[in-house]
Amino acid sequence: MRHARSGSPHGEGLQTIYGLHAVRAMLQKHPQRVAAVRLAERRDDPRSREIDELARRHQIPVTRVETEVLKQKLGEVAHQGVAAEIRPLPPWTEDDLLTAVQAAAQASQPPPLILALDGVQDPHNLGACLRTADACGALAVIVPRDRAVQVTPVVRKVAVGAAETTPVAAVTNLVRTLKLLKDAGLWVVGADADGAKRAQEIDLKGGVVLVLGAEGAGLRQLTRQTCDWTARLPQLGAVESLNVSVAAGMLLYEAVRQRG
Repeated sequence: MRHARSGSPHGEGLQTIYGLHAVRAMLQKHPQRVAAVRLAERRDDPRSREIDELARRHQIPVTRVETEVLKQKLGEVAHQGVAAEIRPLPPWTEDDLLTAVQAAAQASQPPPLILALDGVQDPHNLGACLRTADACGALAVIVPRDRAVQVTPVVRKVAVGAAETTPVAAVTNLVRTLKLLKDAGLWVVGADADGAKRAQEIDLKGGVVLVLGAEGAGLRQLTRQTCDWTARLPQLGAVESLNVSVAAGMLLYEAVRQRG
């Protein structure tokens, strides 16, 4: 997968997203961050026409190109005949994250709900986690800067616009960040098949960071030791563990259920 950055014909720092849903979501929610749209020459249907109309309404250039041009730019992906050059949502730093937590407390907003992913590698999992985090009103998603997937075009497509609305904080040391969030008054709850309590037995109504481990490996030992609680999810079947994005969704919605 190619990731368009500097050297783009439309300017520096642009990234490419693709797919009907991802491009439409950007045009609807953040048109000021869309620099240009490319549509496949032979694509002419209600969904592609809607994208064309949205772009032109916001005076965003639309170029018709051969499908082969999109393939050359994007590689072997399901681009659905549409791509866009966007100004990406800047990644948050650890300081940005802590500032947002403090601002939420001072503004008497709902207690922060944060998702932290301890070394997730699959871009599809990160994209799915972002989509659910957005739906559940999460303040941000935290990922380690090293040995973990970052926000890529694949992540943006799977997230269907959520990568443009839910900040991702890429941090150097996840354990240190979790400790700083604890100092700021948040509880840290890790998902673990052998967790001390069931998820519904843990109070998730206050400020909380939900931490999930990497595919297969789960939480690292230092991360687990940093958690205030470890929560297990109900599993009635024969499989040993849930997909990380499914587990994240279950925990996030348990927090939403308790808060609702």
